[in-house]
Amino acid sequence: MLVMAAIASILALAFFYQKTQAIDLREQNEVFELISELRVIDNRWDFEIQRARNESVGLPTQISSDAGDKALRSITRIAQRTTSSVLRSGLTDLRKEIQLKAELVERFKVENNITKDALQTILRDVEELESQSVTRKSKLNAQQVLSQLAAIAPQYYMQGLDSQRKNLEVAVNQLRASPIDWRITTEQIERAVLNMLSHRPTEQELFSQLQGLTSGPRLVSMALAYNNELEVIFEEKERYRIYLIYYSGALLVLLAYLGFKIKAANQRLEHRVTERTRELSEAMKHLRESEAQLIQSEKMSSLGQMVAGVAHEINTPLAYVKNSLGAVSEQLPSISSTLDHCEKLVTLLKAGDNPEELSREYAQSSAHIAQLRKQHVIEELGGLVKDGLYGTVQVAEIVGNLKNFSRIDRSKVTSFNLNEGLESTLLLAKHLLKTVTVDKRFSEIPSITCSPSQVNQVFLNLITNAAQALPDGRGKIILTTRVDGDGVAVEVADNGSGIPPEVMKHIFDPFFTTKEIGKGTGLGLSISYKIVEQHGGNIKVDSKVGVGTRFTVWLPLKASQEAELEG
Repeated sequence: MLVMAAIASILALAFFYQKTQAIDLREQNEVFELISELRVIDNRWDFEIQRARNESVGLPTQISSDAGDKALRSITRIAQRTTSSVLRSGLTDLRKEIQLKAELVERFKVENNITKDALQTILRDVEELESQSVTRKSKLNAQQVLSQLAAIAPQYYMQGLDSQRKNLEVAVNQLRASPIDWRITTEQIERAVLNMLSHRPTEQELFSQLQGLTSGPRLVSMALAYNNELEVIFEEKERYRIYLIYYSGALLVLLAYLGFKIKAANQRLEHRVTERTRELSEAMKHLRESEAQLIQSEKMSSLGQMVAGVAHEINTPLAYVKNSLGAVSEQLPSISSTLDHCEKLVTLLKAGDNPEELSREYAQSSAHIAQLRKQHVIEELGGLVKDGLYGTVQVAEIVGNLKNFSRIDRSKVTSFNLNEGLESTLLLAKHLLKTVTVDKRFSEIPSITCSPSQVNQVFLNLITNAAQALPDGRGKIILTTRVDGDGVAVEVADNGSGIPPEVMKHIFDPFFTTKEIGKGTGLGLSISYKIVEQHGGNIKVDSKVGVGTRFTVWLPLKASQEAELEG
């Protein structure tokens, strides 16, 4: 608790210290400068647009939006790394409005220059025609039309009224009746008027849109809000400075008080550590005993499965012996009766004093012998004996495989060839593999120093799991052995359902199983992992759902923990 309290105190002190750190005002000053620059640019746009709209003649309108784009990019860059909520919340809409204003300014500049050029063309060509000499009648009519154009065109440019537009259209139509020698100039005037009529409404619409934008007030509001935000931050830092002073004083008082309690606390802590160490030692002892019991339980479970399989396999050869002995017992009475008659016939032949009885006994003995030959009793007995011997050989072979699997007649750690262990395991797991195709890809491998019974248990667990992973118990298991560096690698692969990723990370955890209750303890792979680890080896798993699983067991040629394996 003292440690936790000390850590909490240090964290709180660091928190207050961090809160009172000075603010780097360079970023804030840069933001204010950029906002001011945007305001200047926005005002310049408004001024230039208004001047371009009010001046009917003069130089072409020159309005640039590059500076605004540059400033906006700069403030956007700052907003991306700043913690200011004002900039983050207001910049998006502001950026859209300034970008829109820049686009409208560019379009207005184009339209304004077109209408201004058209107006200048009209005024220049009208002045040129008025100075030309024509007949009096034509000149009077033409001068009247030209005077109307010279008066209406500037008015329409400045005001854009519908009545002015109609008057321009009427004047253009009248101008088409001008003298032939004016035709080229009047056509230029007509094109200029049409340009003005077509572009002036667009220019006026853009001007109205620009007047309706609120980028200027937005910039002012953002600057004020950002300034208010800075003031709040300064006030907060000042408040945390006061908190830091009070907290530091309280912390010093607390440390002074704790100084008097440290010695007693240390003594109590030492006592508790001693007690805790003793408890942990006892818990470790119980844990080792529980682990040994669990391992023994899993071994007994594996042994139970193995014994069930062995019993199943022994039943077949025992049936041979049982049936053979039963058939032999059925034939024994007839053979015994034939032997009795033959012994009686021999006795009568020795006596030689009763020819009639001798003849009768001879006939019966011959009949019994003929019956035995007719029924092929001797040949049948030979076949039965052969079947019985075959059954006993099969039983002896199964017992030998069981002995090789458990290695109960050998030392616990010895030189052992893993190919032999796999062969013994396959024979004992034969009842699980009746519908499974086993592909043995054994290589020439050297013997390794290990505990054969433990290694065989690992193989039995992996082969059993592979068989149970096959759908409906049908599929293929591939067993591969090879030399791999300073050891031997054994692969147990199947084409079963595979292991999902969420299950893969738990397969070596004790008591973890995906089998139904009563069909698995969840200790097989855990114990296998520990056995391989004690031998200085490792187990790797590669699985894909719907394709299959491959377990690779690597064992060194010489175990690095022989003393532990012997224990």
